[in-house]
Amino acid sequence: MRAIITVVGKDMVGILAKISNACALHNVNVIEVSQSILQDMFCMIMLVDVSKCDIEFTAFSDECKKMGEQMNLSINAMHEDIFNSMHRI
Repeated sequence: MRAIITVVGKDMVGILAKISNACALHNVNVIEVSQSILQDMFCMIMLVDVSKCDIEFTAFSDECKKMGEQMNLSINAMHEDIFNSMHRI
C-alpha cells in the first residue's frame, strides 16, 4: 500500500532529513520525492510504501502531523487512494 506525505512551510535546515528519519524508524520506504522552495516556502510531496509500516497507518499519520506542529510546518500523510480521489476532476 502506498501513501502520500505532503509538507508545506517556511524553509529550514533538516526538513527532508527529519521526515525521512521518521519514515525509516517505522519501516516506511520512500519511493519518490518532489520538493521545491518558493522564495522562503518549502513544498514537498513524498510517495511512500507503508505496507511494512510497524504501526497502524493512522498512528503514523498522527505522528507526522505532530512532527509538523513541532517544526511549525503542515505535514499530512494520507493513503494514495484518498489523495487521488481528492485531486480527481
